[in-house]
Amino acid sequence: MNDRREVLSLASAGLLLAACRKGATLSPEPSPSSVASSTMTNGASASKKAGAEEVGATEDLMREHGVIRRLLVVYREAATRLRATPAMVPPEALQRAAMLVRSFGEDYHEKQLEEANIFPALTRGAGPLVGTVEALAAQHQRGREITDYVLAVTHKAIGAHDAEPLARALETFARMYDEHTAIEDTLVFPKWKKVLTPRELDEMSDLFEEIEHKNFGKDGFDEAVGQVAAIEQSLGIGLAALTAPAPPRS
Repeated sequence: MNDRREVLSLASAGLLLAACRKGATLSPEPSPSSVASSTMTNGASASKKAGAEEVGATEDLMREHGVIRRLLVVYREAATRLRATPAMVPPEALQRAAMLVRSFGEDYHEKQLEEANIFPALTRGAGPLVGTVEALAAQHQRGREITDYVLAVTHKAIGAHDAEPLARALETFARMYDEHTAIEDTLVFPKWKKVLTPRELDEMSDLFEEIEHKNFGKDGFDEAVGQVAAIEQSLGIGLAALTAPAPPRS
């Protein structure tokens, strides 16, 4: 009788619970790995909500290209001044620009994000962008060689014999990276986004943020924007001053 009462009690409790869950859909018990993944995703979502803004992986990459493009303007302006009057270019300002190219552009953005995570995903299975990725990787290496040269020349006052070779190096670097960043923004990043599932892309966003904080101890993008703004100011480069002159009247 006791056993029978226990069975009936359990059955009644089950019916009551089912009634409380009216309309609910049953699902299998989650595996430990899925629980861990869910916990990590929920934790990341909570962390993002607690922050000021949420930036996806592709948007983050393009914002970082914005920093690099501002440095290209610095390089071009410095090249023009070097050809006119080398003394107009403080070597310490150009050195700071090259150091930012090295730390933010090459060691972080290129090596740890693009070369470690993006390029491999696009070269598996002989995809259509294999040749493009190979060219981009070769340009990364050439860029590092130019940065080595700029850092070596600007550790002291820029002599008259260094002005033209340095100006030419800055210009060729800027020309190369104009097309380089444009190809990545219009072809590489959109294709990379398509080969990932939404969940994988979200995980990449979290990974990129983790790498950024590991490298800089804070928001590396904001820090880089502040540095490039200070370099622009030291050289007297402003947005309004770069407005193109009016074209000749036809």
